[in-house]
Amino acid sequence: MHATNVRNLKKNPSLALRQAEESPVLVLKGDQPNALIIHLEESLLESEQSARPALAAALFKDGTLSLGAAARFSGMPLQDFLQYLGELGIDVVRPDETTSLEEKDVSAWLAL
Repeated sequence: MHATNVRNLKKNPSLALRQAEESPVLVLKGDQPNALIIHLEESLLESEQSARPALAAALFKDGTLSLGAAARFSGMPLQDFLQYLGELGIDVVRPDETTSLEEKDVSAWLAL
């Protein structure tokens, strides 16, 4: 699967269309998945199978699915899905209210 952002799509839409002949193209608006370009000659089953990783990434990024659930939904092995998320610039680790406390605990542990 290919990915592009809106700016690049506006600059060179023919590139996205050529890439869509190979596999679907995920269009990002900012850092959010926004659209999917699928070549019409591809069968519906092939389209669904190739769209699943993009949908899984969007659902994971929104917090709708956990990492494991998103990987299963995508149909990809976890390692491949992690790499796919990295290519899209989607962070797997999300800081929350406990992150600073955990950093202090790890720092204290490393100082020993």
